[in-house]
Parts: sequence; C-alpha cells; structure tokens
Amino acid sequence: MRRGAHRPLSATPVAVCAPNAFKGTLSARAAAKALALGVRDSGARAVELPVADGGDGTLDVLLAARPASKVSRHPVTGPAGRPVTARLGLLDAATAVVELAEASGLRLVGPTRMDALHATSRGTGELIRRALDAGTTRIVVGMGGSACTDGGSGMLQALGVRLTDARGADIGPGGAGLEDLTAIDLSDVHPALARCSIDVACDIRSPLLGAEGAARMFAAQKGASPAEVERLERALDHLAGVARGLPAGDVAGLPGAGAAGGCGFGLALIGARLLPGAALVCDVVGLDAALSAASFALTGEGRLDVQTRVGKAPAEVAARAKRWGVPCVAVCGTVADRLPELFDRAIALDELGAATDPIRQTRALLRRAAAQVIRETFPALSQ
Repeated sequence: MRRGAHRPLSATPVAVCAPNAFKGTLSARAAAKALALGVRDSGARAVELPVADGGDGTLDVLLAARPASKVSRHPVTGPAGRPVTARLGLLDAATAVVELAEASGLRLVGPTRMDALHATSRGTGELIRRALDAGTTRIVVGMGGSACTDGGSGMLQALGVRLTDARGADIGPGGAGLEDLTAIDLSDVHPALARCSIDVACDIRSPLLGAEGAARMFAAQKGASPAEVERLERALDHLAGVARGLPAGDVAGLPGAGAAGGCGFGLALIGARLLPGAALVCDVVGLDAALSAASFALTGEGRLDVQTRVGKAPAEVAARAKRWGVPCVAVCGTVADRLPELFDRAIALDELGAATDPIRQTRALLRRAAAQVIRETFPALSQ
C-alpha cells in the first residue's frame, strides 16, 4: 500500500497502539498494553508499539522494541556527586542506548537536595564511556529529565575532555564551575569516539542560550532561584564563547543544544548529531512498518496541548499515520487543545466518567476509551 492511500476497511481491523508515557501515572509500555486490551475487547487486532521523545522512559521503549536487547547496571556519579546505579541498554552488538535521566536525572535528587548550580552530568559521560569501551559503533542518547545545567561539562570530562581554569586545573562541577573555565582541550577525548556515531534524541528543540534556552527556560524547575538562573545563563554563555574555537564551531544555536541543561551542546562539541527525539525513537521501533499494515492508530500522553505539536511523540505518530492514510486518535489524560490538524479525534480520560479518577484508574479508562473508539469507527465489529 502506497503512502497516503486510503485503505478499505478489513473484516478484522488492525490498530497500532503507540502512546507516549502518561507522566507520573503509566509508562508508555503500560499505556500501550491498556489501549491494546481495549482494541481486543472490541474484536479488532492490536499491535503494541510504545513510543517516546527522548525523555524519561526512552530506554525502556527502545529495549521493548528489540526482544534480543540486553541491559546492564553500572555505578556512576549521580547529579549531586554521590554514586548511583544506572542502566545501559544494548539493542545489539553495535548499538547502545544511554538515558541521561538514569545517571543525571532530576528524579535522582530529592526535592530538598536540588542544587542547580552544582548538579553534574558526569554520570552520563561515564555511561557513554562504558558503551564505547564495549565496542559499540552507535550510541543513542535520550536527553530528557536532567537535574543539571552544566552545558554537558561533567559529561565531557568523563569522556576525557579537559576543561581547565586559569591555573590549568580542572573546573568544578555544575554550571558554577563553568565560571572559571578558560580552556577546552579535546586531545585526550576517548579514542573510540572517532569510530562511533552518537545520535542525541532531544525532547526539546531549544538552543543553548536565551529565553528558550537551558537556563532561562528550565533551570527554575531544577531548583534555581531567579538570580541563579541568570548566573547559569552567563556561565553557559561563557562556555559557548570558550568553545567557539573548537573544530565543531559555534553550535550554541543548534536546535536541541539546550536539551538537558545544555548537554546537547556538550555532545555536539564532540561530533554528535542532535535529532528530534520522537522521530528518532519512531524510526528505531519501526513505527512506519507497523502503520503500513494498519487500519487505525491510537496514541496519547498525559496532557494534550499546543506543546504536543512541538516534537512530542503523539504528534510524530499522527504525522506518520497521515502519511500512510491511517486515521489517528489521541487518548490523553487531559485535553487542553484538540489539535484537529494532527488528530482525527482527541479523547480526554477525565471526561469519560465523573465517578472515575483518571489518575488512579488510567489503565481502565484507556482500555474503555480504546474499545469505544474502535467500535464507533468499525461498527461491523459489534454485529
């Protein structure tokens, strides 16, 4: 079937269930399973294909898509400088997956221990080093959910990059350490980087600096006061200035450079590609192949609003479904904007029943909504 063709309704429709995580409630995998149960309740066939956009949960989504994948656990430096245990995924012998939130995530820092000025990305660099040492030739890095705003400096240090002050000593951790930076030396960077491609799945497309950058847009969520936000902005601007003489050139304005407190910028300095996370993940999990044989698509996330269309996974699912001529419905916890240009229909779980709590009963409501929309779309199933 060619892309964009309208396919006839088959006796047994096939629905691709490709939701993102319902943040704080269900993982993408659990949400896909709940939608699939509803599809099967209606008499249709379901394909479970959870998706992500580079944020929390990306590792689990990619592992689930490759049955032969493996996961290992490693002690690394957490965002507060204390040891944490982080997972490293191997999709196959050549491809590793690093989820920044595993090593440098805000979820690893208690609400009373947030330190926006000194939180470090070093642990993520240690995971990347592990993958390089294992001989992988491609590393996918999921960038969401960070605790740090250090421009990726800790991560770069873990990979052998020297970031030094006026005395030639290594700078300290976090964005505060960047204030002392005078030189960046790439000569001792991990040698395996020369034969390994790094694809960065960015859940945002922000540049490093400015109103939508790493500090001014996101540092307050990591515990920074207004004065600390401006201090971090100046520190990142200083980092960008020192880095302009490197082979990568001026990468501060790249979409995604501001991801994960500027870790996108740090990885771009050593040759990584900054990519829209949702598109990258959908490619890896094989969404197009699933849609090519489907009659219908179901996606969703916790909240549907105008931000959904800016690089979020449900928007990517909807765009690809449209290219394949497949109707796509979004089932979400809350619907602030129905985005009719993307979705054929948007269903809010908090509107399905006044007596049902959409937070406590998310699984049941997703199942009910999926069964309802499939029966309404394919009435012959009820006969």
